[in-house]
Amino acid sequence: MGIFNSSNASELEVGSIAPDFELLDQTNSSHNLKDYQGKWIVLYFYPKDDTPGCSKEACAFRDNIAVLQSLSVVVFGVSVDNVDSHAKFAKKFSLQFPLLADSGGTIAKQYGSLTSIGPVKFAKRHTFIIDPNGQIAKIYRKVKPESHSDEVIDDIKQLQQQTE
Repeated sequence: MGIFNSSNASELEVGSIAPDFELLDQTNSSHNLKDYQGKWIVLYFYPKDDTPGCSKEACAFRDNIAVLQSLSVVVFGVSVDNVDSHAKFAKKFSLQFPLLADSGGTIAKQYGSLTSIGPVKFAKRHTFIIDPNGQIAKIYRKVKPESHSDEVIDDIKQLQQQTE
């Protein structure tokens, strides 16, 4: 489960400490936010595996992964889909970064990104850039799946220049 910041998700803003998490990815490997301290992190929430917008967004991050890695950035995709769904999605689109299974929606809720239609819960398309100190450096609440990874790269470059 992990230790969480006690602040409410609605209070998350630039400068807030990012809520910790421990989730499994598509290979059943566990990822804990605190294990990545000292690195820049892109934590992007998306509604559903293998849907048009989510596939475009994931493929754009895939296509830019070398650039992101050259900037020492770790990318995590997060949805309420389970590990098996993530494994199929990752295989279909050759996604080489962790897709985290937040099946209960706990982490999406912590980040203010959980919503529902009737009984069906899903993550809103939100992204958080987390700096090496574990603070939220940028929040995106409106995301265009096709161009989002380019926008993130530009913003990370600016953020890294500001912290040098």
